[in-house]
Amino acid sequence: MKVLITGGSGFIGSHIVEQLKRENYDLIIVDRNKSKQTYFEQQQIPYYAYDIHDKNLEYVFKQEKPDAIIHLAAQISVPLSMKDPVLDMKVNGYGTIKLLKLATKYHVKKFIFASSAAVYGTPNYIPMDETHPVAPISFYGLSKAVGEQYIQMFQNIHDIDCCILRFANVYGPGQSVKGEAGVIAIFNHLMKQKLPLTIYGDGEQTRDFIYVKDIASACVASLQLTGSHTINISSDTACSLNELIQHFIHLFNYSAVTKYLPANLGDIEHSRMTNNRARTLLNWQPKYSMKLGLSEMYRYSTLTN
Repeated sequence: MKVLITGGSGFIGSHIVEQLKRENYDLIIVDRNKSKQTYFEQQQIPYYAYDIHDKNLEYVFKQEKPDAIIHLAAQISVPLSMKDPVLDMKVNGYGTIKLLKLATKYHVKKFIFASSAAVYGTPNYIPMDETHPVAPISFYGLSKAVGEQYIQMFQNIHDIDCCILRFANVYGPGQSVKGEAGVIAIFNHLMKQKLPLTIYGDGEQTRDFIYVKDIASACVASLQLTGSHTINISSDTACSLNELIQHFIHLFNYSAVTKYLPANLGDIEHSRMTNNRARTLLNWQPKYSMKLGLSEMYRYSTLTN
């Protein structure tokens, strides 16, 4: 099977590429990050340094004829989406539509979409399953929900297998310390430097943190799933930011000075998702506990610094 990965040199994408390569899939990467092109081409992985809005994107489909797409390329910042909803929708909404059009034109058999827990908005109940109402409270969550709706319509009209994977809060090696999306990576970086932490809110807000290699294994498993499905990919656990800080202190003997500021607009106070459907349909379950995941990420950050 030949798999095209958008955003394949990014944080999540690089882990998916690594696993797919181990399992001998044929790979193609589309990513606007030109600095990674030589690295992947040295591994004999075709790399197209295109934005998903690039007019040359259709050339990739003509040239490579992928069997499946894993669509990861996205605008991922909630605060940025609130400041610039036009940019957010352009990337997450229109970018997804453009890929769907090319996928159907060139007879791609499988379309896997990286969605988010943000589509649920403020939970009506916890943990949330896939039947929970979709009611986002940020433009980021809204653009992901719109992407899901276009996918569902394309699959009905064009009979393409589509798998919507709603990711919980992903963390792990290679995650950026810039922006708000990688809170675990940010905390790790600041505590190593003995710098103060900033929490927006009281720190009691909870998240369903899942290790990036568990995300990668779920994406790979979904390539073999027939039919169209919407599936939560989560740890089905909840951890508050204050508890997260205590994990770091106990595991790595860090010290922490914490500043608390008002919560960001569009932030959800509590989030946790079930993963029963993923366990059943994908024969998948998370292998990394918080302790194991943090320890592996810490070792990686030590080696790369």
